[in-house]
Amino acid sequence: MQQTTIQKAIEITGIGLHKGVPIKLRIEPAKENSGYTFTRTDRDMSFKLSPKVVVDTTMATVIGCDDVRISTIEHFLSALYAYGIDNIHILVNNEELPIMDGSSIGFCMLLNEAGIQKQNAPKRIMKITRQVEVRDGEKFVRFSPSEYSTYDFKIDFKHPAIAQQSYKFTFSTKAYKEEIAKARTFGFLHEVQYLRSKGLALGGSLNNAIVLDQTRILNKEGLRYKEEFVRHKILDAIGDMCLLGLPIIGSYVSYAGSHKLNHLLTKEILNNENVYEIIYLEGKKADIIEKIFALS
Repeated sequence: MQQTTIQKAIEITGIGLHKGVPIKLRIEPAKENSGYTFTRTDRDMSFKLSPKVVVDTTMATVIGCDDVRISTIEHFLSALYAYGIDNIHILVNNEELPIMDGSSIGFCMLLNEAGIQKQNAPKRIMKITRQVEVRDGEKFVRFSPSEYSTYDFKIDFKHPAIAQQSYKFTFSTKAYKEEIAKARTFGFLHEVQYLRSKGLALGGSLNNAIVLDQTRILNKEGLRYKEEFVRHKILDAIGDMCLLGLPIIGSYVSYAGSHKLNHLLTKEILNNENVYEIIYLEGKKADIIEKIFALS
């Protein structure tokens, strides 16, 4: 099985969640074994994606160096991972990516238009061989050995419209598009009001997030999935795990996980070579992965 990039460069313009200004996002093909590179075109600075360049996980996954940052990258990374993209150059002219509709389906459509290009180098995967976990009190994220790629997430919010939700997802590109990609980010009205007082969430609206007051969902159209809240947590987790740089075979389990815990898990994995092995997908080894990343 071969590495992939996109067939052609393509760009879009969308609103940023926090600054509320138009942002131009451009994606370009990249050579074999180059991974993901982000460039701030307005600051002429590039970052090779890895856990080392993560500078904040408070409200989103943020990468950067010094005062140059790129925020809210996890939804786009989630789509890139789902499409099996190994190498790509991502250019943006502001400090965050467009929020689109708050999910990753718009980025999936972008990748459909860009097309997928096979490359000459063999694809590599990271196979989890020993359990690895990080915790914060009762909250935790964990990877365990498995022959498949699964995500099992549980949340518990003291809000009548969310309460306890759980969802177990067996990863494939096709299943991702059907079960995960349309799940939107969510927030609470009182938090939005506070953030706007601090000059944040200026681009947030009912068009790009599920918004809740103290008792109900404010979006007139309601939910896209019964468990949309926890499915979005899985969408985020897939995007955050993308920082490991390779597709992962293993069982991800979380209770009340977060961007912070996901980031700590990626660091814990990369700091302990005895918990994973790197497999080059050639010959029969590639059969299962080929099916997982089939686009239809």
